Amino acid sequence: MPQQQQETQQTFLGFDLSTQKLKAILLSPDLNVVASAEVKFDSDLPEFRTTGGASAGPNKFEFFVQPVMWVKAMDIVLDRLVMQEADLSTVAAISGSAQQHGSLYWSKHGISALHSLDPDKFLHAQIDDSAFVVNRTPIWMDASTHKQCFEMETAIGGQTEMVQMTGSKCYARFTGPQIRKIYQQRTHAYEDAQRISLVSSFLASLFLGDVAAIDYADGSGMNLLDIRNKTWSKACLNACAPDLDERLGAPVDGFAVLGNVCDYFVQRFCFPPTCKVVACTGDNPSALAGMLVANNWLSVSLGTSDTLMMSLEEPPKLEEGHVLCHPTETHKYMGLLCFRNGSLVREAINKLEANGSWETFNELLDSTPRGNFGNMALHFREMEIIPKAKGTLRWNKEMQPSSPDAAKGVLKFSSPQIEIRALIEGQMLHHRAIAEDMGFHFGSETKILATGGASVNQSILQIIADVFNAPVYKQNESEAALLGAAYRAAYAYYVHENGQTESVKSYRDYILSQKPNQLNIACEPNKDSETIYAPMLQRYRDMAYVLESQ
Repeated sequence: MPQQQQETQQTFLGFDLSTQKLKAILLSPDLNVVASAEVKFDSDLPEFRTTGGASAGPNKFEFFVQPVMWVKAMDIVLDRLVMQEADLSTVAAISGSAQQHGSLYWSKHGISALHSLDPDKFLHAQIDDSAFVVNRTPIWMDASTHKQCFEMETAIGGQTEMVQMTGSKCYARFTGPQIRKIYQQRTHAYEDAQRISLVSSFLASLFLGDVAAIDYADGSGMNLLDIRNKTWSKACLNACAPDLDERLGAPVDGFAVLGNVCDYFVQRFCFPPTCKVVACTGDNPSALAGMLVANNWLSVSLGTSDTLMMSLEEPPKLEEGHVLCHPTETHKYMGLLCFRNGSLVREAINKLEANGSWETFNELLDSTPRGNFGNMALHFREMEIIPKAKGTLRWNKEMQPSSPDAAKGVLKFSSPQIEIRALIEGQMLHHRAIAEDMGFHFGSETKILATGGASVNQSILQIIADVFNAPVYKQNESEAALLGAAYRAAYAYYVHENGQTESVKSYRDYILSQKPNQLNIACEPNKDSETIYAPMLQRYRDMAYVLESQ
């Protein structure tokens, strides 16, 4: 068969193993969707009795998943692709995205089963509970390791040293403290664990038929990776558990081709034996890869929690927030900021001030001038992550940090219009201030990509444009993490086939040359926006300091 004809048949397969579902997407050579399928854990796999894809543990803040549920989901999602007549014999490369911070503990039997998968049997009949020495694996929702966080930070010289080394302070949801808890409370299980995988590297392992390496980006969400040298930190490993480097294996670049797909998938699903398995990564890095934004872009996801993602030249020295290795640019970093008080607060104020009508909410929001007559509010109904503060604080135009009533603020503003604008402006000023602290510089070239549920709200997007003094765009494609997985598979294959030469395009240039990014401008900032909002940033900082000090 001529080479050109072969290339036109090549497709790229991406997976996203999120908290609630496993989804697969097959892309054509020009990176358009050929087929997709998904498995929702709660409804499609009711025997595991999950709620939102997870199960609560016996103790407070514990959440887990039985890994065999994910294996069974893979059986089903591949069958559903086949039922759609997706031609898996054309797949040139596979990669994946997965929820971050979960950890799996392979038994000797589990690794042996990976090496000898029988194509006449389902995956879950072979990679079953016995494949793991801990068959109820902790996931990102588990926040039961505050003791282990303190111990790890103390052992390496404090929180500042942990941030400097790994890009984040010790978080109870991060994998390092979770591994330490397993080591302390289930020592025999830890000792019997031959290898430890993240959820992303576990996903790659199924296709590889061997325990797959952890990639740099997802590995930097563990409190174990030296993000500058891209190697496991010996100090952090020693502070976590003994002989941990042997169990983790060496980390790899996100575009690393780990090997060819194992014979199980060749025989059972007709994958070509030359199909490449590319390192999988975490859902947040994969989402950044799927957005295809340049370095001067800030991605703002408006969901239950508001999340900001950005590319950074150097990791900032912050006690809060996360700095990860960049998923697609070797010498850069990814900043990740998560704010708890996002859409749930907006929905609560909507109910209170607009009877739950977003149309009314927007009319009230649009009827007030930018700057809101000097009225500002911070609504941290839940303990905010950055800054670590809880409560509501309203200041009118006259209120100053030195005012005797500054800590109490104003009990209530005079109208629903002022309340609503104070909420949205306060949220966005908060996000901008923290992003600047993180190291993101706003200028004439800055652009915003808005995603998430609230990105459908044009009035909120206009305030984002004004507060950040930058145009706001939206992307036609949804599910950026899933797309990022398939895009990375396509690019890794391209590099593998063409070699590391100067003529090889960058990730973003290559993907856009195959499929132009379909971004639509949602709104532009008003010309007076910087004049109005730049002074309000300091006012936000004053209010945040007062609220944090209470």
